[in-house]
Amino acid sequence: MNASPVIAVTGLHRGENPQPGSAVIRSLRRVYPELRIIGLVYDSLESGLFSEEDAPDAAFTMSYPGAGVEAFWERLDAIREIERFDVLIPCLDAEMAPLVDAPEKLRERGIHVCLPTAASFQGRDKASLAELCERTHCQTPQTIAVNDVNSLHQAAATLGGNVFVKGRFYEARHAITPAAREAAYWHMLEQWGAPVLVQENVQGEEYNVIGLGDGRGHMLGSCSIRKMLRTASGKGFGGMVVRDPQLDAIAQSLIAELRWNGPFELEFVKPDGPKSDYCLIEINPRFPAWCDFPSTLNCNLPAAALELALGWQPREPLRHAIPGKFFIRHAIDMTGDIRDLAALTTSGQFFRQPREIIPHPASSRGH
Repeated sequence: MNASPVIAVTGLHRGENPQPGSAVIRSLRRVYPELRIIGLVYDSLESGLFSEEDAPDAAFTMSYPGAGVEAFWERLDAIREIERFDVLIPCLDAEMAPLVDAPEKLRERGIHVCLPTAASFQGRDKASLAELCERTHCQTPQTIAVNDVNSLHQAAATLGGNVFVKGRFYEARHAITPAAREAAYWHMLEQWGAPVLVQENVQGEEYNVIGLGDGRGHMLGSCSIRKMLRTASGKGFGGMVVRDPQLDAIAQSLIAELRWNGPFELEFVKPDGPKSDYCLIEINPRFPAWCDFPSTLNCNLPAAALELALGWQPREPLRHAIPGKFFIRHAIDMTGDIRDLAALTTSGQFFRQPREIIPHPASSRGH
C-alpha cells in the first residue's frame, strides 16, 4: 500500500440524474483532505471531473460494462500500472456484480473495498425482495419478473395496470398504457438485460435511508430523509432529515438479516393513512447521490466506509443528523479546459494540478 492510500471512485456525472461519486469525494475530503483520489469514468464529459471542489486529482476512462467482465479487470490492471490505487469505492450499480462476485481478484491485487458478500448482494436483488421482506415482516409492493411482452401485459393486468417497469439493476419508468409499458420494457431489456420487473404502484410519501453496515448485522450509522422534491424521472432533488423509530427499526432489521457490509440506500413509500406501514421499494447496494448531505451534519458515511475498508480508527465519530435540516440540489456551470478533455479522450487519462491541502484538525493523531 502507498504511504498515504490512493482512493479510486467511480460515477462522477452530476447532471439531471446525478451519480454518487462526486458527493463521495467531497465527503472524503471533509475528513481526509490529504488523500489522493482518482476518478474512474465512462465518459470524458462526466461533469464532476471539472468541479473545483470535488474533482479527482486524476482521471482514467474505464471500459463500458457491456464489454464484459474480463475487459473490466484488464482496464483496472492497466490503470494500476500508472496509478496504483489502494481503495476502490464503486458508485454505480452495474459495477457491483463483477466486484462482489470476485473478492479473490480484489485481494490478490491488494485493493481494499467495503462491499457485501455475494449472498448479501443477491438477497437484496429486486427479484429477491419479497422473500427478504417476508422474513423481516416488512411490507413491499408485489413485483413480477417477466421475459417477454405477453408476460409483461399479464403481469400489469394482475397488478392493476398502474405499474412501474424496472430494470434488473437500475432505473424505473411509470407506465399506465400498454404502449408505455412496452416502450419501458424494451428500454430496460436493452439497458440492463433480462428479466425486466413489473412492480405494483404504491402511492404515498417517499422516504430514503442511507447507511453503512458492518457485515455482522449492525449499522455503524444512518440518516433518514423524506423526499421533498423530485425530478420528472422520480429522482430526489431535495429531502429533509426525519427521525422515526419505526423506520429505524425496519432498516436495522433488513441490514441484520442481510448481514450487510458497506454502504446502502433503502427506498420506502409510506401510503397515506394513519395506520399505514413503510413499504420497501428497493435496496441500492451503494451510496446515493445525496450522500454528502449527512456529511455536513456530522454523519460522514463515506469517510466511515473508507475507515472500515482500511481498518482505521474513525477520525470523526458518526452522529445522528439533526431532524428538520434539508438539502435542495441546484445546477451550476462547470468550467473545463479543452486540453484536459483532449487528454482524457485520446489517451484515457489526465492529471490535475496539485491541490492546496488544509489539514484536518485530527490528522496529527494518525489513523
